[in-house]
Amino acid sequence: MRIAFYAPLKSPTHGTPSGDRRVAALFMQALRLAGHRVDLVSDFRSLDAHGDAARQLDLRAQGQQLLHRMVSDWQRGAGTARPDLWFSYHVYYKAPDWLGPGACMALGIPYVIAEASYAPRRAGGPWALGHEAARAAIAGANLVVCPTHHDMECLRALVAAPDRLVRLPPFVDPGLFLDARQERAAHRARLAGAHRLDERLPWIVVAAMMRAGDKLASYRELAAALALLGDLPWQVVIAGDGPARPEVAEAFNRAAPGRARFLGEQASADLAATYAACDLFLWPAVNEAYGMAMLEAQAAGVPVVSCALRGVPDVVRDGQTALLVPPHDVRALAAMGRALLLDPERRRAMGARAQVWVASERSVEVAAARLDEALAQVVVRAGLR
Repeated sequence: MRIAFYAPLKSPTHGTPSGDRRVAALFMQALRLAGHRVDLVSDFRSLDAHGDAARQLDLRAQGQQLLHRMVSDWQRGAGTARPDLWFSYHVYYKAPDWLGPGACMALGIPYVIAEASYAPRRAGGPWALGHEAARAAIAGANLVVCPTHHDMECLRALVAAPDRLVRLPPFVDPGLFLDARQERAAHRARLAGAHRLDERLPWIVVAAMMRAGDKLASYRELAAALALLGDLPWQVVIAGDGPARPEVAEAFNRAAPGRARFLGEQASADLAATYAACDLFLWPAVNEAYGMAMLEAQAAGVPVVSCALRGVPDVVRDGQTALLVPPHDVRALAAMGRALLLDPERRRAMGARAQVWVASERSVEVAAARLDEALAQVVVRAGLR
């Protein structure tokens, strides 16, 4: 099939790295691996981060104008060939899809959403327009692909037909991480030399953007947990950057003076090498949808300690590749971190299991096959094949 792909929150070509951008690109990769022709049809960003009603109206107007041009071009046979199916990634009240539902109605093609979220409490609030648009898009979709059990539960009441709601757990392309793990010793030596790290100590790794809100809250909870581990030898390697970097640095300088190394924003290959060189991924994941960085770390053979919140249990195997504690329990987070810092053999065994699990069950190839099967059913139900 020819698939029109769109990510209203953040295009896979957006200039700022994030988990959302990585996952959008992974869905495009999975669709192509399944044999489909995938066209990124727009980089229009519908995000209103602050609940500004006037901005939401303006974004809707921009989307309607863009939609009219796109549909006209397809109907006239101009530009990119007419799609057989529309696929939107990440639709929710702050970033509704102003393009896909209208395009599908005009062209008579199926509409698919991956990673939708619906929050009834937003009805009538500052994001009322986006909330209603997201609700209508989700309810009218031919298929909604959910990455976590948490999302499934939230959407069951909105997606009337059970066969239109399918779970596809988060996935990665494991090749880059497997290759990095093969060169662990070299990556570890390079990082040690570049950042004054002691190769004899365990290294805790973190990879997250530095911005106000949940990310900064996670960094602060992590710093508080590390302060409880001050009697143990370790260093922490932090990959990421953003406007909240001064606050993050202050938190770590207080909690772990002299132990934190800030690597800044890293390209994919460098980040894979950083994971592979480290020993433990420790992260509270405050209010995260699921946390792609934890899946990537496991792909590089690194065990995880985190909190059993929202979709986090869907990106690890608790007790096998990771240890999960209750949300916001800093003491429990520190205790689980302590257990693995003191037991290198257990760390290595969990990391090895994590790498095998991701490669065999959470790879982009596995996701491509599952996604293709789900899309085939959409086409059959729509009577297009």
